[in-house]
Amino acid sequence: MVSRLRNCAPLFRFCQKLNRVKTLQDDMMETSLKRCLTTVDLALLGVGGMVGSGLYVLTGTVAKQTAGPAVVISFLIAGLASLLAAFCYAEFGARVPRTGSAYMFTYVSVGEIWAFLIGWNVILEYMIGGAAVARAWSGYLDSIFNHSIKNFTETHIIQWNAPFIAHYPDLLAAGILLVATAFISFGAKVSSWLNHLFSAISLAIILFILIFGFILAEPANWSKAQGGFAPYGMSGILAGTATCFYAFVGFDVISASSEEAKNPQKAVPIATAISLALAASAYILVSTVLTLIVPWHSLDPESALSDAFYRRGYSWAGFIVAIGSICAMNTVLLSNLFSLPRIVYAMAEDGLFFKVFARVNPVTKVPVIAIIVFGILMAILALVFDLEALVQFLSIGTLLAYTFVAASVIVLRFQAQKTRSSPSGQPPGSPSARECDEPKEYESFSDKLQLVELQKKAKERREPGQLKAAFEPYLKFLTDFEPGEVVTISVVAMMVCAICLCAVLVFGNGQLHLPSWSFILLTILSASGFLASLFFIWVHEQQPNLKTFQVPLVPFIPGFSILMNVFLMLKLSSMTWIRFSVWLVVGLLVYFGYGVWHSKENLQEPKPCNVAARYVVLPSGSLVETVQAVQPDPQDAMGQVETPEDNHEKR
Repeated sequence: MVSRLRNCAPLFRFCQKLNRVKTLQDDMMETSLKRCLTTVDLALLGVGGMVGSGLYVLTGTVAKQTAGPAVVISFLIAGLASLLAAFCYAEFGARVPRTGSAYMFTYVSVGEIWAFLIGWNVILEYMIGGAAVARAWSGYLDSIFNHSIKNFTETHIIQWNAPFIAHYPDLLAAGILLVATAFISFGAKVSSWLNHLFSAISLAIILFILIFGFILAEPANWSKAQGGFAPYGMSGILAGTATCFYAFVGFDVISASSEEAKNPQKAVPIATAISLALAASAYILVSTVLTLIVPWHSLDPESALSDAFYRRGYSWAGFIVAIGSICAMNTVLLSNLFSLPRIVYAMAEDGLFFKVFARVNPVTKVPVIAIIVFGILMAILALVFDLEALVQFLSIGTLLAYTFVAASVIVLRFQAQKTRSSPSGQPPGSPSARECDEPKEYESFSDKLQLVELQKKAKERREPGQLKAAFEPYLKFLTDFEPGEVVTISVVAMMVCAICLCAVLVFGNGQLHLPSWSFILLTILSASGFLASLFFIWVHEQQPNLKTFQVPLVPFIPGFSILMNVFLMLKLSSMTWIRFSVWLVVGLLVYFGYGVWHSKENLQEPKPCNVAARYVVLPSGSLVETVQAVQPDPQDAMGQVETPEDNHEKR
């Protein structure tokens, strides 16, 4: 039996490596990047990440094909749903002001391998998102010139007829990405200035659309004669909500930039709230104007806004709208190119990705190698693949990141704070952070008594992750667990129940063809398990209120955010999941081939101590010092097992 346990020890230690969390430094404001971004800079980055091509394309598509004029309600619900995820990002961005966004948040709370997979998928999401926007930017500009760019490329340069790729290389999309990459490499301040310029033009044109649009508005376009306000009913509104939710993807650029913010504790939550409010207002008001200018069933999905003004006889207004759409797409491009290298930099800085991407230019204070390499890769994607193939791969990585960030908020809220600089998780200068090869020494007997009193008070005080005193008489079976253990188990159970509940709701009546009684039973069981998991989390002590922003109503808001994200992920096509699985396999090869061995946490693992010393009080009231030899780690001892010496007690 003992030999079996010894054989399993290396596997157990390896599993521990995969789930180790990142040790935060005491001074989280210290960084090799330049802290130069203000609240306004961050807010405009967030607006630029959300208000892009979706405002000029998505509104018309959803209005005509899914929800009708009720697209207004779809955007309202989607904005409120996005607020749940934004709350979680804002708390982490304020508490952990480091670049990396969802990757970093998962690393400090859930574990290393999960953080790597989240970062790996966010990298792909940003690359595809930027390439798709560049392709849309090129197509929109080409349509203004009657597709002359496309015709010239196919006639005089090259035309492809291969599957899975575009019919012709989009040189304009690739070129605009390379130009934007060059500007991004000049530094955060230059990127912010460009974003300010394009955002200001975009917001001014949106204001023009609203003022002139309400002047041309005809309430009759919402009448029953035109199909009514909600021609597709509630199902159409909810289906539109699922599509409109993706319009708000992009606010995470704020938390990804927190390491370059001057005052991230205040700037990140405020900028998140401002940008989300501005984006939601823009989408709701523009969709209102759009469906009031012309009948919703006559909209052109590809260029709804400009076409609406053209049809009302104001071609000059349509041209202004086209300029606004190009400026809005530029802000999204800058947002993607700004965030992506910083995710890569954070992973490389932690040793999970190739170290060359962690190099920071000493003049511009940006990860210039990561910017150039991934900017070129993004340009290649835009050059080769068409817009439809790129868009099919969007969303799943972002939704997965949202899910893990929400789960990380719960886990971190119910565990002890871990802002430590020593590898062992102790603050510098604390007794256990000293050299392990020497037993602890006390100068006087009073020091020993003071230590005992502190230990007694610590036992009496309820720590985060412990069961609340009010529930202890009713839930005694939970008192035997370690602090935070029940919460971790409950989070896992909640995720499983959320997947089961959403799978039943999405596939129950369709692909699975479940009878009514089993559909109802499975729904009730899954929902009950989900709510029970939330309850078992809620009955435990949370961390005390901090000076930084905190998500209200934890664990309920993050829990329902997880439920919503899982539901939207299961609504994606099977081909998207297949492509996602292939990308995951590639990521696991990178992690197990490089990341797990070069991780900073792996290099900083504490060496085993030779001696441990502790003081306890016997029932008689006398003080006893116990010195115990600690068995070295089997791996460090090269497989040799030593017999521990007997404890030596000294009274």
